[in-house]
Amino acid sequence: MPDPENESLFEAPPMAEQERMVEAILFATAEPVTLAELGSRMPMGSDPAEALALLRKRYAGRGVNVVKVGEAWAVRTAPDLGFLMRHEVVETRKLSRAAIETLAIVAYHQPVTRAEIEEIRGVSVSRGTIDLLIEMDWIRLGRRKMTPGRPVTFVVTQAFLDHFGLESARDLPGLKELRAAGLLDNRPPPGADLPDPDAEDDGDQTDMFEE
Repeated sequence: MPDPENESLFEAPPMAEQERMVEAILFATAEPVTLAELGSRMPMGSDPAEALALLRKRYAGRGVNVVKVGEAWAVRTAPDLGFLMRHEVVETRKLSRAAIETLAIVAYHQPVTRAEIEEIRGVSVSRGTIDLLIEMDWIRLGRRKMTPGRPVTFVVTQAFLDHFGLESARDLPGLKELRAAGLLDNRPPPGADLPDPDAEDDGDQTDMFEE
């Protein structure tokens, strides 16, 4: 006859306890955590998806929110309170025009090959530009294209999405939003193919992104 006491060792904790576990993991981990990673840390039989949904609902409207970053989850300051986290001195890392254009093309056209980036920009892309964006962990290698030579592609990273508060690349802002935020001049991101009849050339913009 089965031992009820031993069986209880394999029962999942109450959902309220599972919610507390998810909360603890997200607060203790700087990087976003996937559901699979949550499940691997929680007791057998736990339902991290349900616990996460409950936790997300509980934090809605609070000073911090549970947000999705790519395929992972994290606890982040509520967007409208971000100004409270700014220091008196802000260190800005400026990117070259080439790096900004390359990053914009990857973000709006991923997965994209180096040749495609060069075709959209109309000029060659130096290895240093690609290496810099990879070093910053804003782009990474994607799958190879099933075309002659099977060239590698580039896609934006989870760190890029996290830095700009995006759930996925589909949430990238349009031209009007970028300009309203002061992040773009009157020229569209290269290859963005977004309609903007009022576009004018105001010269180079070298500080679109801050780190």
